[in-house]
Amino acid sequence: MLVIAALLLGALIGGLRARKRGGNRMDIAQYATVYAIAFGLIALFASIIISR
Repeated sequence: MLVIAALLLGALIGGLRARKRGGNRMDIAQYATVYAIAFGLIALFASIIISR
């Protein structure tokens, strides 16, 4: 559950950051994807640490 929430939050933050910088649709999609992956990985490791 934590990972899914982090993916969505990362995509939202990445999309907003790209839009703020004046990016087109492809830039927004790329930023959203990269931020979602980064936030998801961080949440995955955090959930592994929490579960141990």
